[in-house]
Amino acid sequence: MSEVAIGKRKEKCENCTKQCSKKQSNENQDSAPEKAEVNGEANEEDPKQPVLLSACLSCDRCVSDEESQRISQQNLQEIYKVLGLNKRCDASKHKVLAVSVCPQSLPFFSVKFHLDVPQAAQKLCGFLKSLGVHYVFDTTVAAGFSILESQKDFIQRFRRRHHDSNALPMFTSSCPERVLGSLVTPLICTAKSPQQIMGSLVKDFFTQQQKLSPDKVYHVVVAPCFDKKLEAVRDEFYSNLLETQDVDCVLTSGEVLRMMEEKGVLVEDVDSVPLDHVLGEFNEESLMRHEGRSSEGFLEHIFKHAAKELFGLKVEEVVYKTLRNRDFLEVSLERDGETLLQFAAVYGFRNIQTLVHRMRKGRVPYQLVEVLSCPGGCLNGRGQCEGEGGRADKALLQQMEEAYSSLPVRLPEMNPEIQRLYHDWLEGQDSPPAMQALHTQYSQRQSQQLPPDIQW
Repeated sequence: MSEVAIGKRKEKCENCTKQCSKKQSNENQDSAPEKAEVNGEANEEDPKQPVLLSACLSCDRCVSDEESQRISQQNLQEIYKVLGLNKRCDASKHKVLAVSVCPQSLPFFSVKFHLDVPQAAQKLCGFLKSLGVHYVFDTTVAAGFSILESQKDFIQRFRRRHHDSNALPMFTSSCPERVLGSLVTPLICTAKSPQQIMGSLVKDFFTQQQKLSPDKVYHVVVAPCFDKKLEAVRDEFYSNLLETQDVDCVLTSGEVLRMMEEKGVLVEDVDSVPLDHVLGEFNEESLMRHEGRSSEGFLEHIFKHAAKELFGLKVEEVVYKTLRNRDFLEVSLERDGETLLQFAAVYGFRNIQTLVHRMRKGRVPYQLVEVLSCPGGCLNGRGQCEGEGGRADKALLQQMEEAYSSLPVRLPEMNPEIQRLYHDWLEGQDSPPAMQALHTQYSQRQSQQLPPDIQW
């Protein structure tokens, strides 16, 4: 969907086949044969009907009443409200507006602007600052932190797997969908997602550098999908220490483009402005990406790190094996006929549902699962890649994949900005400040319901 619609719009989510209590009073479908789905698509004989995503979320008990209210405020009107207050004379209500852009959103603007990714990033920065935004960041550094901390979490879990039944499989990714409900809550990687680490970085370190109170900074994230709005309002990401949410508002790439269109702004008329760095002046001109697929490559980074750390093996290339479909993949590490590691990449609600069914039956051989709600990964987020009829725009997706692949690769271990932040911000790796800023614990939710008029 192009935006979070408040009203009577009855769009149906094509990615979810989960049945909630509103549609079905019993849970017999949990044990339905897996043959009801073929290649990620529902069998024509399957009597189940798609349900609204809001109902699915309500069924999963993952949203509180207060959070659902905050979700409804994740829109352009909130940004305009902050910008409007900043133009008034009452300085007590002024806020420093900081925008963090996900790396997977930049290829969208690259294609739409007909520019390469670095040029498009500078045009986007110029447009946002022309509105009154003070700082525009790239979240690659936060993704690097998330990958490094996820690697550590996996190694610790693997080593205690024999005496901790909740150690494996570990669920990870940059996607909020890794939070799958009570069944896997203990299995979720404790490292925060890139979005939320960026929130900690802006609301904690950056505010200290700028001598600002965290509540004086309004932090916006530009992301490729709508799920990030839900992630931003979770109670786990409210800092009691700073008395503020890590991320105040999430806009999709499509919403930002619509903002440009509503204002009649032409790309060629926008000044090119370099992105800001949370460290201030920093000699890093070009944008970078991480290894692996276009969703930060959590699986590949952790797989290579684990192979070397646990077994002394250097993996040059990760080879995927397709299982049910192209969004249900498997990776194995073998030595002398013995399988040492077995990871899975599971994308899309239907494949995730299949995985959860298998977990209930105790038939999951994996030590790690990378889960993403969007089939194909983050570039295919419905906040930027939706075509006619609500389906993915395949031509746009291919162009974005090419644009993303054009960026140079750098391992997070080799990022000097991350190493400096570990020292200057977190007092070193594995320190109490590092654990507080970079990790969280997910709690099981009590049964709550989203307002019936919120559709995604």
